[in-house]
Amino acid sequence: MSSPTLNRILDGLMDRYRTRVPDVNRVLDIMKSAELIADYTDIENDHIAFRTMGVPHLGIASFEKIFVHHGYERRDAYHFDGKKLDAFWYAPPSPELPRIFVSELRVNDLSADVQAIIRSYTDEVTADPVDRLDLDDGDAVDEFLHRPLWRSPTLQDFQALAAESEYASWVIYNRYYLNHFTISIHNLPAPYNTVERFNTLLEENGVVLNESGGKAKVSRDGLLIQSASVAAMVNAEFDDGQGGTVTHPISGSYVEFAERRLLAEFSTLPPAEITRAHRRDGFETANADRIFESTYSTETGRSQ
Repeated sequence: MSSPTLNRILDGLMDRYRTRVPDVNRVLDIMKSAELIADYTDIENDHIAFRTMGVPHLGIASFEKIFVHHGYERRDAYHFDGKKLDAFWYAPPSPELPRIFVSELRVNDLSADVQAIIRSYTDEVTADPVDRLDLDDGDAVDEFLHRPLWRSPTLQDFQALAAESEYASWVIYNRYYLNHFTISIHNLPAPYNTVERFNTLLEENGVVLNESGGKAKVSRDGLLIQSASVAAMVNAEFDDGQGGTVTHPISGSYVEFAERRLLAEFSTLPPAEITRAHRRDGFETANADRIFESTYSTETGRSQ
Protein backbone atom coordinates (compact mmCIF):
# COMPACT_ATOMS: atom_id res chain seq x y z
CA MET A 1 0.00 0.00 0.00
CA SER A 2 1.08 3.59 -0.52
CA SER A 3 2.26 5.81 2.32
CA PRO A 4 0.12 8.60 3.82
CA THR A 5 2.74 11.11 2.67
CA LEU A 6 2.63 9.96 -0.94
CA ASN A 7 -1.16 10.00 -0.84
CA ARG A 8 -1.04 13.56 0.47
CA ILE A 9 1.20 14.62 -2.44
CA LEU A 10 -0.96 12.93 -5.06
CA ASP A 11 -4.19 14.26 -3.54
CA GLY A 12 -2.79 17.79 -3.46
CA LEU A 13 -1.90 17.58 -7.14
CA MET A 14 -5.34 16.33 -8.10
CA ASP A 15 -7.26 18.78 -5.91
CA ARG A 16 -5.64 21.81 -7.55
CA TYR A 17 -5.82 20.26 -11.00
CA ARG A 18 -9.55 19.56 -10.73
CA THR A 19 -10.14 23.15 -9.65
CA ARG A 20 -8.20 24.64 -12.54
CA VAL A 21 -9.14 22.32 -15.43
CA PRO A 22 -12.82 22.67 -16.45
CA ASP A 23 -12.83 19.46 -18.49
CA VAL A 24 -12.21 17.32 -15.41
CA ASN A 25 -15.59 17.92 -13.79
CA ARG A 26 -17.22 18.07 -17.20
CA VAL A 27 -15.98 14.56 -18.02
CA LEU A 28 -16.93 13.32 -14.56
CA ASP A 29 -20.46 14.64 -15.00
CA ILE A 30 -20.74 12.87 -18.37
CA MET A 31 -19.56 9.61 -16.79
CA LYS A 32 -22.02 9.96 -13.92
CA SER A 33 -24.90 10.69 -16.30
CA ALA A 34 -24.01 7.53 -18.28
CA GLU A 35 -23.89 5.63 -14.96
CA LEU A 36 -20.26 4.64 -15.51
CA ILE A 37 -19.23 5.93 -12.09
CA ALA A 38 -21.00 7.09 -8.96
CA ASP A 39 -18.18 9.33 -7.78
CA TYR A 40 -14.73 10.61 -8.70
CA THR A 41 -13.15 7.97 -6.46
CA ASP A 42 -14.49 5.23 -8.76
CA ILE A 43 -12.02 6.27 -11.48
CA GLU A 44 -8.75 4.42 -11.95
CA ASN A 45 -6.03 6.98 -12.66
CA ASP A 46 -3.77 5.40 -15.29
CA HIS A 47 -1.03 8.01 -15.07
CA ILE A 48 -0.22 11.64 -14.38
CA ALA A 49 2.28 13.71 -16.36
CA PHE A 50 4.68 16.57 -15.75
CA ARG A 51 6.78 18.79 -18.01
CA THR A 52 10.23 20.14 -17.09
CA MET A 53 13.13 22.20 -18.45
CA GLY A 54 16.38 20.37 -19.14
CA VAL A 55 18.74 22.83 -17.46
CA PRO A 56 21.11 22.59 -14.47
CA HIS A 57 19.37 22.05 -11.10
CA LEU A 58 16.03 21.28 -12.75
CA GLY A 59 14.64 18.81 -15.29
CA ILE A 60 14.06 15.11 -14.81
CA ALA A 61 17.18 14.56 -12.69
CA SER A 62 15.78 16.90 -10.06
CA PHE A 63 12.06 16.25 -10.36
CA GLU A 64 12.20 12.46 -10.21
CA LYS A 65 13.79 12.57 -6.74
CA ILE A 66 10.40 13.39 -5.23
CA PHE A 67 8.67 10.26 -6.45
CA VAL A 68 11.65 7.89 -6.41
CA HIS A 69 11.94 8.74 -2.71
CA HIS A 70 8.40 7.45 -2.26
CA GLY A 71 8.96 4.16 -4.05
CA TYR A 72 8.40 4.93 -7.72
CA GLU A 73 10.83 3.15 -10.07
CA ARG A 74 12.20 4.66 -13.28
CA ARG A 75 11.39 2.57 -16.33
CA ASP A 76 11.65 3.12 -20.12
CA ALA A 77 13.14 6.18 -21.82
CA TYR A 78 11.41 7.97 -24.70
CA HIS A 79 12.77 10.51 -27.18
CA PHE A 80 10.81 13.01 -29.26
CA ASP A 81 13.28 14.47 -31.71
CA GLY A 82 10.84 16.77 -33.51
CA LYS A 83 9.75 18.38 -30.24
CA LYS A 84 13.25 18.17 -28.73
CA LEU A 85 12.04 16.26 -25.69
CA ASP A 86 13.18 13.30 -23.61
CA ALA A 87 11.04 11.42 -21.08
CA PHE A 88 10.83 8.53 -18.66
CA TRP A 89 7.92 6.78 -17.02
CA TYR A 90 7.86 5.61 -13.43
CA ALA A 91 6.12 2.55 -12.01
CA PRO A 92 4.27 3.09 -8.74
CA PRO A 93 5.06 1.29 -5.49
CA SER A 94 1.50 -0.01 -5.31
CA PRO A 95 -0.84 -1.00 -8.18
CA GLU A 96 -3.70 1.28 -7.14
CA LEU A 97 -1.50 4.34 -7.72
CA PRO A 98 -0.99 6.13 -11.06
CA ARG A 99 2.07 5.68 -13.21
CA ILE A 100 4.06 8.90 -13.65
CA PHE A 101 5.34 10.27 -16.96
CA VAL A 102 7.97 13.03 -16.80
CA SER A 103 9.26 14.83 -19.88
CA GLU A 104 12.09 17.32 -20.30
CA LEU A 105 12.86 19.94 -22.93
CA ARG A 106 16.33 19.61 -24.48
CA VAL A 107 17.05 23.31 -24.07
CA ASN A 108 20.51 23.05 -25.63
CA ASP A 109 18.89 21.95 -28.91
CA LEU A 110 16.93 25.19 -29.29
CA SER A 111 18.01 28.40 -31.02
CA ALA A 112 20.44 30.67 -29.20
CA ASP A 113 17.80 33.38 -28.76
CA VAL A 114 15.26 30.99 -27.22
CA GLN A 115 17.91 29.43 -24.98
CA ALA A 116 18.80 32.90 -23.73
CA ILE A 117 15.18 33.64 -22.85
CA ILE A 118 14.74 30.35 -21.01
CA ARG A 119 17.98 30.71 -19.08
CA SER A 120 17.16 34.27 -18.08
CA TYR A 121 14.45 32.67 -15.93
CA THR A 122 15.86 29.27 -14.99
CA ASP A 123 19.25 30.73 -14.01
CA GLU A 124 17.42 32.16 -11.00
CA VAL A 125 17.48 28.59 -9.67
CA THR A 126 21.07 28.25 -8.44
CA ALA A 127 20.82 24.89 -6.67
CA ASP A 128 18.58 21.85 -6.96
CA PRO A 129 15.46 22.94 -5.05
CA VAL A 130 14.38 19.36 -4.33
CA ASP A 131 17.55 18.83 -2.29
CA ARG A 132 16.28 21.44 0.17
CA LEU A 133 12.87 19.77 0.58
CA ASP A 134 11.84 17.45 3.38
CA LEU A 135 10.43 14.78 1.07
CA ASP A 136 8.65 13.15 4.01
CA ASP A 137 6.59 16.29 4.58
CA GLY A 138 3.63 15.92 2.22
CA ASP A 139 2.41 19.46 2.76
CA ALA A 140 5.85 20.89 1.94
CA VAL A 141 6.14 18.85 -1.24
CA ASP A 142 2.62 19.82 -2.30
CA GLU A 143 3.41 23.49 -1.75
CA PHE A 144 6.66 23.16 -3.71
CA LEU A 145 4.94 21.60 -6.71
CA HIS A 146 2.58 24.58 -6.93
CA ARG A 147 4.87 27.53 -6.30
CA PRO A 148 6.88 29.57 -8.83
CA LEU A 149 10.45 28.47 -9.48
CA TRP A 150 11.34 31.75 -11.20
CA ARG A 151 9.83 35.18 -11.78
CA SER A 152 6.64 35.61 -13.75
CA PRO A 153 7.44 35.72 -17.49
CA THR A 154 6.65 38.64 -19.74
CA LEU A 155 4.11 38.11 -22.48
CA GLN A 156 6.77 39.02 -25.03
CA ASP A 157 9.06 36.25 -23.79
CA PHE A 158 6.19 33.75 -23.62
CA GLN A 159 5.24 34.46 -27.23
CA ALA A 160 8.85 34.29 -28.42
CA LEU A 161 9.19 30.84 -26.85
CA ALA A 162 5.86 29.67 -28.27
CA ALA A 163 6.98 30.57 -31.79
CA GLU A 164 9.72 27.92 -31.55
CA SER A 165 8.53 25.52 -28.85
CA GLU A 166 5.03 25.57 -27.41
CA TYR A 167 6.26 23.09 -24.82
CA ALA A 168 8.81 25.71 -23.69
CA SER A 169 6.20 28.44 -23.39
CA TRP A 170 3.87 26.14 -21.43
CA VAL A 171 6.59 25.27 -18.91
CA ILE A 172 7.93 28.82 -18.54
CA TYR A 173 4.50 29.86 -17.28
CA ASN A 174 3.19 26.70 -15.55
CA ARG A 175 6.43 25.29 -14.10
CA TYR A 176 5.65 21.95 -12.39
CA TYR A 177 1.87 22.28 -12.63
CA LEU A 178 0.21 18.92 -13.33
CA ASN A 179 -0.08 18.63 -17.11
CA HIS A 180 -2.77 15.93 -17.19
CA PHE A 181 -4.27 12.94 -15.47
CA THR A 182 -5.55 9.89 -17.32
CA ILE A 183 -8.76 7.92 -16.91
CA SER A 184 -8.41 4.16 -17.39
CA ILE A 185 -11.12 3.25 -19.87
CA HIS A 186 -10.75 -0.55 -19.96
CA ASN A 187 -12.24 -1.00 -16.48
CA LEU A 188 -15.42 0.96 -17.22
CA PRO A 189 -18.74 -0.84 -17.78
CA ALA A 190 -19.41 -2.00 -21.35
CA PRO A 191 -19.93 -0.66 -23.95
CA TYR A 192 -17.86 2.33 -22.83
CA ASN A 193 -14.75 0.32 -21.95
CA THR A 194 -12.97 1.11 -25.22
CA VAL A 195 -11.43 4.44 -26.20
CA GLU A 196 -13.34 4.43 -29.48
CA ARG A 197 -16.74 4.14 -27.80
CA PHE A 198 -15.78 6.46 -24.94
CA ASN A 199 -14.62 9.11 -27.42
CA THR A 200 -18.06 8.98 -29.03
CA LEU A 201 -19.70 9.57 -25.65
CA LEU A 202 -17.47 12.56 -24.99
CA GLU A 203 -18.07 14.13 -28.39
CA GLU A 204 -21.81 13.61 -28.10
CA ASN A 205 -21.56 15.77 -25.00
CA GLY A 206 -19.46 18.51 -26.57
CA VAL A 207 -15.93 17.59 -25.46
CA VAL A 208 -13.34 18.57 -28.09
CA LEU A 209 -10.74 15.84 -28.64
CA ASN A 210 -7.13 16.06 -29.78
CA GLU A 211 -7.09 15.09 -33.48
CA SER A 212 -3.32 14.97 -33.99
CA GLY A 213 -2.57 11.53 -35.41
CA GLY A 214 -6.27 10.65 -35.15
CA LYS A 215 -8.57 10.90 -32.18
CA ALA A 216 -7.59 7.39 -31.03
CA LYS A 217 -3.80 6.97 -30.95
CA VAL A 218 -2.86 3.29 -31.22
CA SER A 219 0.48 1.72 -30.28
CA ARG A 220 2.32 -0.47 -32.79
CA ASP A 221 1.29 -3.62 -30.93
CA GLY A 222 -2.34 -2.48 -30.84
CA LEU A 223 -2.54 -2.92 -27.07
CA LEU A 224 -2.39 0.71 -25.92
CA ILE A 225 -5.03 3.12 -27.22
CA GLN A 226 -5.08 6.72 -26.02
CA SER A 227 -7.04 9.90 -26.60
CA ALA A 228 -7.19 13.29 -24.93
CA SER A 229 -9.30 16.38 -24.61
CA VAL A 230 -7.96 19.64 -25.99
CA ALA A 231 -6.70 21.96 -23.25
CA ALA A 232 -9.08 24.80 -22.48
CA MET A 233 -7.70 28.33 -22.60
CA VAL A 234 -7.14 30.05 -19.25
CA ASN A 235 -6.46 33.69 -18.51
CA ALA A 236 -2.85 34.09 -17.43
CA GLU A 237 -1.19 37.12 -15.86
CA PHE A 238 2.17 38.15 -17.29
CA ASP A 239 4.70 40.74 -16.20
CA ASP A 240 4.16 43.80 -18.39
CA GLY A 241 7.77 44.92 -17.93
CA GLN A 242 6.67 48.12 -16.20
CA GLY A 243 5.90 46.88 -12.71
CA GLY A 244 2.39 45.73 -13.54
CA THR A 245 0.67 42.79 -15.19
CA VAL A 246 -1.11 42.03 -18.43
CA THR A 247 -3.66 39.26 -18.94
CA HIS A 248 -3.53 36.94 -21.93
CA PRO A 249 -5.21 33.58 -22.66
CA ILE A 250 -2.95 30.53 -22.77
CA SER A 251 -3.58 26.79 -22.92
CA GLY A 252 -4.08 25.10 -19.57
CA SER A 253 -4.11 21.38 -18.81
CA TYR A 254 -6.25 18.58 -20.21
CA VAL A 255 -7.62 15.08 -19.56
CA GLU A 256 -6.31 11.92 -21.17
CA PHE A 257 -8.03 8.55 -21.65
CA ALA A 258 -6.21 5.22 -21.93
CA GLU A 259 -7.26 1.70 -22.86
CA ARG A 260 -4.73 -1.01 -22.01
CA ARG A 261 -5.58 -4.34 -23.57
CA LEU A 262 -4.68 -7.74 -22.24
CA LEU A 263 -1.31 -9.25 -23.10
CA ALA A 264 -1.69 -12.27 -25.38
CA GLU A 265 -0.73 -14.78 -22.68
CA PHE A 266 -3.60 -13.58 -20.48
CA SER A 267 -6.29 -13.26 -23.16
CA THR A 268 -8.39 -16.12 -21.73
CA LEU A 269 -8.40 -14.95 -18.12
CA PRO A 270 -11.86 -14.56 -16.56
CA PRO A 271 -12.66 -10.85 -16.08
CA ALA A 272 -12.78 -11.19 -12.30
CA GLU A 273 -9.14 -12.33 -12.25
CA ILE A 274 -7.70 -9.56 -14.43
CA THR A 275 -5.34 -7.09 -12.73
CA ARG A 276 -3.09 -4.29 -13.97
CA ALA A 277 -0.24 -6.80 -14.29
CA HIS A 278 -2.12 -8.63 -17.05
CA ARG A 279 -2.44 -5.59 -19.30
CA ARG A 280 -0.04 -3.76 -21.61
CA ASP A 281 2.21 -1.53 -19.51
CA GLY A 282 4.43 1.44 -20.32
CA PHE A 283 3.90 3.97 -23.07
CA GLU A 284 4.37 4.47 -26.82
CA THR A 285 6.52 7.25 -28.31
CA ALA A 286 4.24 7.94 -31.27
CA ASN A 287 1.13 8.13 -29.07
CA ALA A 288 2.76 10.42 -26.54
CA ASP A 289 4.18 12.64 -29.28
CA ARG A 290 0.64 13.44 -30.43
CA ILE A 291 -0.81 13.72 -26.93
CA PHE A 292 1.67 16.53 -26.16
CA GLU A 293 -0.15 18.61 -28.74
CA SER A 294 -3.29 18.85 -26.58
CA THR A 295 -1.83 22.16 -25.35
CA TYR A 296 -0.57 23.31 -28.78
CA SER A 297 -2.30 26.04 -30.78
CA THR A 298 -2.98 23.67 -33.68
CA GLU A 299 -5.39 21.85 -31.35
CA THR A 300 -6.56 24.57 -28.95
CA GLY A 301 -7.45 26.77 -31.91
CA ARG A 302 -10.17 24.30 -32.90
CA SER A 303 -11.94 24.59 -29.56
CA GLN A 304 -12.38 28.35 -29.53
